[in-house]
Amino acid sequence: MPLDYNHQLTVLRDILSEHQLDCCGTVSECEQIERLAKSLLANDEVNSQVKQILPHIYAYGQGGKYSADLNAHISAHQGQLADWVNGLS
Repeated sequence: MPLDYNHQLTVLRDILSEHQLDCCGTVSECEQIERLAKSLLANDEVNSQVKQILPHIYAYGQGGKYSADLNAHISAHQGQLADWVNGLS
């Protein structure tokens, strides 16, 4: 059974929060961030404020997936991660 958009937001917020707190992550988490952001962007039930930050979150996931140093990528986005977690709350 697919996750509804509230659960998708929760999972996305949790992953981003872990990246923010731990300053590390995995390529599979970045791929999941991409999938969740893409799915939420296509969902008409998601409010417009959330939809404004989702492209940035998608780009972050994509950048992390292809980064030679994922931990440096995460560290470079610490301020944005905090903003995104708050924006998804």
